[in-house]
Amino acid sequence: MIELPDSYSDISQTLESSELILADAVENSKTLFHTLVLSSLDNEKVASRVVVLREFNKNERYLRFHTDARAAKIKEFELNNNAAILGYDPELKIQLKLQGTVEVNYDNDVTKSAWDASTSRSKKCYSVDGGSTMHIEDPSEYDLKDGNIEDGYKNFAVLLFRFSSLEFLYLKSSGHRRALHNWDGEYSSSWLVP
Repeated sequence: MIELPDSYSDISQTLESSELILADAVENSKTLFHTLVLSSLDNEKVASRVVVLREFNKNERYLRFHTDARAAKIKEFELNNNAAILGYDPELKIQLKLQGTVEVNYDNDVTKSAWDASTSRSKKCYSVDGGSTMHIEDPSEYDLKDGNIEDGYKNFAVLLFRFSSLEFLYLKSSGHRRALHNWDGEYSSSWLVP
């Protein structure tokens, strides 16, 4: 369990706590920040999906997620790469909202490195015939089967979500705290009305 402040009086604590939460969530599948909501635009509609956090890089300000290269969201990101990430953990009483852009990586050094570091169980998911969200008649035909899991690499993509702002919200009956950290141009931070 990570150590977080019980109250927030210094705005730098909100960014430090956010970074601790996201760093912990990469390996800690028990925290709700391990699975985040990624929202983007699909033409004029908002499209949201739950993604598993695979890496958090605070210095380069990105989060890494894995996906099927055949998924509809790949085309969405090619048309409009603006996106938002949302996570909330009621136990921590903290919500994180990040705004940024998504970079799709396919069959390059980024995907090769991520693929090589993935477990066999994770790799197996990309070996399924067809593509993610494809309409089908019988779901049992698409159950995971034994085979060469390395064949799944051709369907593997990595999304790098590069964030330009991070909003932190802490809910506490004695006084909520909301802070915005922005890297558009020069870094700035400000308190917001919770």
